[in-house]
Amino acid sequence: MSSEIDKSHLPFMRESVRSVEVDKDIAIRVTNLSKCYHIYDRPRDRLLQMLTHGRKQFYREFWALKDVSFEIKKGETIGIVGRNGSGKSTLLQLICGTLNPTSGSIQTNGRIAALLELGSGFNPEFTGHENVYMNAAILGLSEEETDARYDDIAAFADIGEFINQPVKTYSSGMVVRLAFAVAINVDPQILVVDEALAVGDELFQRKCFSRIEAIKNKGATILFVSHSGTTVVELCDRAILLDSGILLVSGTPKSVVGKYQKLLYAPEGRRESILHEIREVPTAHLAISRDRVDTGVVEPETSTANEEPEEFYDPHLKPQSTIAYESHGAIIQSPQILSLTGEPVNCLKRGRTYTFTYNVHFAEGASGVRFGMLIKTLSGIELGGAISASSMQEALLYVSAGTNIRVEFRFHCTLNPGTYFLNAGVRGLRAAEEIYLHRLLDSYMFRVLPCRNSLSTAIVDFNCVPEVVVQTD
Repeated sequence: MSSEIDKSHLPFMRESVRSVEVDKDIAIRVTNLSKCYHIYDRPRDRLLQMLTHGRKQFYREFWALKDVSFEIKKGETIGIVGRNGSGKSTLLQLICGTLNPTSGSIQTNGRIAALLELGSGFNPEFTGHENVYMNAAILGLSEEETDARYDDIAAFADIGEFINQPVKTYSSGMVVRLAFAVAINVDPQILVVDEALAVGDELFQRKCFSRIEAIKNKGATILFVSHSGTTVVELCDRAILLDSGILLVSGTPKSVVGKYQKLLYAPEGRRESILHEIREVPTAHLAISRDRVDTGVVEPETSTANEEPEEFYDPHLKPQSTIAYESHGAIIQSPQILSLTGEPVNCLKRGRTYTFTYNVHFAEGASGVRFGMLIKTLSGIELGGAISASSMQEALLYVSAGTNIRVEFRFHCTLNPGTYFLNAGVRGLRAAEEIYLHRLLDSYMFRVLPCRNSLSTAIVDFNCVPEVVVQTD
């Protein structure tokens, strides 16, 4: 298939042309970016607007983005979070050049590959093979470059002989797999992803994550939208929170995702005040890197003694990143970890059993009540937790107003030395929907003390027993 395509009308090529040379260490610079849509109530209003040449306005303005500015350094991975309609996808489309801004500027430095509406550019009459070459050309590859990558693209998509059949015979999943395979194999310097990390089955999803990690390790810049806070925390160096087209805050993924979740689960009447609170918090500097993240933690000095220290309570080991959800008639109080003797501790020994406990005061009656806990790493990766009932049928049927309940979760500490955080939450039914009656992110923090002669690696001790057998001829 010929690669002689007129690229002047293609959006990705338009992006390359309009990109302005920026500082060599900057991949993307967005300055005072705004996007306004004209909303017409009736089809004839659009014609009237044209006939009056703007002397009278027959439309309503909808600002999808308002005066957004930020910079992304080369090699950074940035996550964009926000409620539906906050302007996330519009921002990515503007950066890729598939939309033009109303005002402001975008500067990019490097080849962009975008995973936006996967497969939307495929011609259904063409075979998968032909669409690979067409899409690769749109992304800036020559026919020779596509030839060299074709086997890898076909293997990654893993759709078998369907690749030689018209795309109109594909399932939606097969279209997405092929589109992802093309975009991910063009060796982009800037990769833009819009909610495309959950395609296919578990094996294909892991392959996607692995490929993105490889692209990141090569030094590419990655910018993506996701509703998964865990994914943002795990993959990103920084995160950006958008709401109603406004950039509210940027900073460490853990902090930004916490603010996003608080806003997401806030009652309607409290959202404005929460938005104000988020705006008032000083925005983290946009050049923060993962090796210098602000953990929001006061770290006490570690012991230098040769012997293993015993569990104890350090009064200085307190979280400064606690985020409380808005209460819906319940309040979580006094979260703490207790030893088996009932003493408060926050410096634990691996291999021992502890109890995470908190009290819940119900100011209002609640039905279908369940309690939960979650352990996270310093960067916010969710390690595991528990709930008090596996289903609504096993939850507390009703808790009357004025009731106080003490909740206890006993756990065996199998974590390797490090610092960890605990979430606490209580859920119940409101209008037949289960919601958080109250939740505390980073409600408590603890440290697992150093161990001598430990053979365990990474985060969790799986009690693996190594055995090395030397074989001789």
